[in-house]
Amino acid sequence: MCAATDDLVPMSLKVAVIGGGSWGTTIAHLCAHNVPTRLYARDHAVVDMINCEGMNRRYLQDYMLHQDLRATSELDEALDGVSVVVIAVPSHGFRAVLRRMKTHMAKSHAGSTVPIVSATKGLESGTAQRMTEIISDELPGSPVGVLTGPNLSKEVMSSCLTAAVLAMEEETLANQIRDVFSASCFRVYVSADVVGAEMAGATKNVIAIAAGIVDVLQAGENTKAALVTRGLAEMTRLGVAAGGSPITFIGLAGVGDLMATCMSRQSRNRYVGERLGQGAPIEEIVMSMEQVAEGVKSAPTIVSLAQTLGVAMPIAEQVQAVIEHGRRVEEAYQTLIDRPPAREDVYTT
Repeated sequence: MCAATDDLVPMSLKVAVIGGGSWGTTIAHLCAHNVPTRLYARDHAVVDMINCEGMNRRYLQDYMLHQDLRATSELDEALDGVSVVVIAVPSHGFRAVLRRMKTHMAKSHAGSTVPIVSATKGLESGTAQRMTEIISDELPGSPVGVLTGPNLSKEVMSSCLTAAVLAMEEETLANQIRDVFSASCFRVYVSADVVGAEMAGATKNVIAIAAGIVDVLQAGENTKAALVTRGLAEMTRLGVAAGGSPITFIGLAGVGDLMATCMSRQSRNRYVGERLGQGAPIEEIVMSMEQVAEGVKSAPTIVSLAQTLGVAMPIAEQVQAVIEHGRRVEEAYQTLIDRPPAREDVYTT
């Protein structure tokens, strides 16, 4: 593993990571190099593997975790006395986890506020709320942030050089918390654009599904490059309309994460697109997967939000049509081809 940042982070800090999937486990592994860290997982078998074997073989086969990382299936134990909470659970369960945390946080922190960082890339179905908005709803007063970027879990665990963004409105706090995650192979930048960082993370998953479909259709590298580029334009339009900065979308949280998700064989959302392109029904694809592909649940929410904000998102609309209405991928592809040409240098096109 790459070198830690023990000289930068006060050891008095304690971190709780909520969520024992591949990304939650990876974040906890990173944090454990710097500060005492406890990982909460619902699955008792996962907890036992981590504590007894030093591995999470269910999600990260063959990767050894930091020797000081401890796991628990008791939420109050995970949250006891912590300085920072990171939540890495699927978007559809995010609010429920926060509601369970309320009692434990009030008991162990006696009214003091603890920074809460989302590591989830999605929007809540029904409300179209970002994860930090849900945190503010359920735990008002807590400083909120989002950790995002082109971060494939297995590459981080393999010590491949990786960059991420920690977006928080309070710059001083962001700089303090950044060092909790940082390592020589995991470089963390800070940003004040929480809205843009979260919108980028949610929308890129939908574009990645389209990228997987294009790969199966063997449309060519030119086509895929065009798709990803126009997908970035859609992401930016929606993100700016929601209150984000356009600069965020040409950075790690935007184009960086989009490239990794659209290109990598490790991408769950790209895999969904491949299976859809092969003719598999979405229900079968979802049931066959160990972990959640957020783009499946986010696509309808993102399209609805875009319509509300008056933003054109033709790629996302076709992904939604394939997922929700069973549209044939060939028809969706042809619909995009048949769109009338427009000026690329007009931002709202």
